[in-house]
Amino acid sequence: MDQPQRIGILGGSFNPVHLGHLIMARDAIELFDLTRVIFIPCFTPPHKKYSLPIDAKHRVAMLENAVEDDLCIEISNIEIERGGISYAIDTISALRKQAPDAEFCFIIGTDTLLELHTWKEVYALLEICTFITINRPGFNAVLIKPEDLNLNAPWPDRLLQNLTTGHGIDISSSDVRYRIAEGMNIRYLVPDAVAMYIAEHNLYTI
Repeated sequence: MDQPQRIGILGGSFNPVHLGHLIMARDAIELFDLTRVIFIPCFTPPHKKYSLPIDAKHRVAMLENAVEDDLCIEISNIEIERGGISYAIDTISALRKQAPDAEFCFIIGTDTLLELHTWKEVYALLEICTFITINRPGFNAVLIKPEDLNLNAPWPDRLLQNLTTGHGIDISSSDVRYRIAEGMNIRYLVPDAVAMYIAEHNLYTI
């Protein structure tokens, strides 16, 4: 009997997508034996209400340019098509209906792990998908204790079991946007195809 697919979910604004996102996805595939990773750009992020992303069509196009040759990475517009604030519980519930036999693994960074207790219906979400955490630069994974997660047992221990360190690429979308606005170079921070798209459409210059 075939083993169920382990599908990684990487959500975010991707405003814009950068090499850190792509390396994080690749680390998750290798470290957690994932079949593939689905990038899911949000419509409106629940935790960044005062830093709204650019139009979804541009963020999706940049993602498509970034991963067009990678057979292990897909893009889903499920949150954009749904509209409104993008909550993980709604997205995972919908994906499980589409693929009931798959195991969904939500990929997050250490900063998000420490904020997970604030997510909508977090305990219901923990029941229906596995969270895997890739340690981010600036965080010492060894120092994170179960009580730091502010969640009821047994979830802190389970979550920390799936905390590992990848390549630790310290790139942020906000820094990319800042550099563009200041007329600075973004080479080696985003894929070349993404840099070309940004230039062609004059994004983030204001």
